[in-house]
Amino acid sequence: MNHHHFEGKDIPHIKLDSKTTVKELIEIYANSGFNARQLGEAAKLYQKMIHENATICLTVAGAMTPVGFGGIIKTLLEKGFVDWIVTTGANVYHEDHFAWGLPVKQGHFEVDDNILYEKEIVRIRDVYVKFYETLELEDNIIQNMFKDKFSEKSFTTAEFCNVLGKISKEKSKFPEKSFLTTAYELDVPVYVSTLKDSSLAMNLAVHRLKNKPFNLDFVREIIEQAAIVYNSKKSGILELGGGVPKNTAQQTGPLLDQILRKDHGGQDYIIQITDARPDTGGLSGATLQEGKSWGKVQDSHEDLITVYTDSTIAFPLLALYALSNEESREQKRIYKNLDKYYKSLQDSASKVPDKFADILKKSDINLD
Repeated sequence: MNHHHFEGKDIPHIKLDSKTTVKELIEIYANSGFNARQLGEAAKLYQKMIHENATICLTVAGAMTPVGFGGIIKTLLEKGFVDWIVTTGANVYHEDHFAWGLPVKQGHFEVDDNILYEKEIVRIRDVYVKFYETLELEDNIIQNMFKDKFSEKSFTTAEFCNVLGKISKEKSKFPEKSFLTTAYELDVPVYVSTLKDSSLAMNLAVHRLKNKPFNLDFVREIIEQAAIVYNSKKSGILELGGGVPKNTAQQTGPLLDQILRKDHGGQDYIIQITDARPDTGGLSGATLQEGKSWGKVQDSHEDLITVYTDSTIAFPLLALYALSNEESREQKRIYKNLDKYYKSLQDSASKVPDKFADILKKSDINLD
């Protein structure tokens, strides 16, 4: 795209008053510069994704639920503005505290953690949870949820979270305070990108030590995720932070193209909110444009926006702008259609193209 001209919008002399709405604030951002402009344009791209009925994946890294942002996710699910989720085990684990009424409080980051340890207070930056009254109780809840589950067959993390959402919906004190119960109700699959890297898996260790197997079918899981994209007319991601959730959603393109050779092309839109630098070579900071070379995105020139800021600042503004501009969408109920999507991708599996066969032959590698 050629931006080497003096034909852009005039920068406004911004005026605010007590009646300024979030819609107007986003317009102000979009017409300004730097990351304010990126945030404004990202909010508009999210609206476009919703308006064009794209299948939208929300990826959540970092500690978003301990600060209460699971409530925002819940609202977006209810409005049909998020269709599937990839998150960390920590965000699932800590979200469940709210459903069961376990204490989570504001604390402080300038503290002596030796003293907090003695007082049985666990710190997540400036958020406090109690060691026994929160974590130990949650551990007991998780252990009881899964003592009789998944003993006879393999499972995916979407199935794991569906069970968690169902039990929390039926038995917790405040089921309305969890996006997991809403995901269960609305058939929204919630995938945990690294289950073993969380308290969720650590609590399964209690049963495993009693010789109960837990067989996570991670291969089916990645096929399901690619099948969601494959069976969508348009597909987009809203990424909060980077890490494994970001890659899990984006690798659907390379699985379809590089591995299954479907010539799909990847995501139509991605919004990335990150504080990670791209020059270190890490995935969290990798530019969305770089993903084109991997087949993760359809076009490196449009509908890709990165906002360099804290997700706790940007996410509420993006969500509120969408809620202010778009009517609710009908939920896609992806969870109950996963088998159908999987079968569709399975049926379309093709042989290795002649082009690759020629490359393999020239490489002088014998795989027989």
